[in-house]
Amino acid sequence: MRPMTEPVPYLDLKAQLRPIRPEIDAAIARALDNCSFCLGPEVAQFEKDFAASCDAEHCLAMNSGTSALHIAMRLLGVGPGDEVITTPYTFIATSWAISYCGAKPVFVDIEDATFNLDPRLVERAITPRTKAVLPVHLYGQPCDLDSLLAICQNHELPLVEDAAQAHSAKYKGRSIGTFGAMSCFSFYPAKNLGAAGEGGALVTNNAEFATHARALREHGSRVRYHHDEIGFNYRMEGIQGAVL
Repeated sequence: MRPMTEPVPYLDLKAQLRPIRPEIDAAIARALDNCSFCLGPEVAQFEKDFAASCDAEHCLAMNSGTSALHIAMRLLGVGPGDEVITTPYTFIATSWAISYCGAKPVFVDIEDATFNLDPRLVERAITPRTKAVLPVHLYGQPCDLDSLLAICQNHELPLVEDAAQAHSAKYKGRSIGTFGAMSCFSFYPAKNLGAAGEGGALVTNNAEFATHARALREHGSRVRYHHDEIGFNYRMEGIQGAVL
């Protein structure tokens, strides 16, 4: 056997793209023909389809998973002086979302077997300043939601799922993303479901959260050019919606 001279790539986006390139080209062309550059019908259809895939009521498409996490923290009223319990074993965006609000990420160690947040340590980390619990479904493997939800219920704390790496994963037969108050997904090209660039989404069954998230991603505007609060430019591009 000849020695291998070419390294095996960790991620081969070209190989993933090749079999679906005609569909991607057609989707991009459709978005361009319709001049749907920011949100628009392609994004709206993707929101509908992705919500259905998660068995959720609402999906709000964002420009990144980081933005979705930030909006989730804002929806919960997380702010200066607050604490949010999360994992240190994740991409930095999980902590950024908490820090953007002026709150403190409180790190709890992970389980040896799953690399996910250890529920046994979460309860010990709760203080009067704890505002929420933010676990991560790492590597597509759901965390121990039963235990975490029980702790959150006992302490009247919301749980937000960071599902950036767990599209279509299931926990005891049920799609992740609908267990907590909200869940946040990333569509960075290296994710399970990747866009042709940046993208993210916030998924929830809470209609009030969905309405507020829609306003926050569009400069805090519920009615065009009327800005009721400080918001952000977190909208998904039309081409990304078409590709997704």
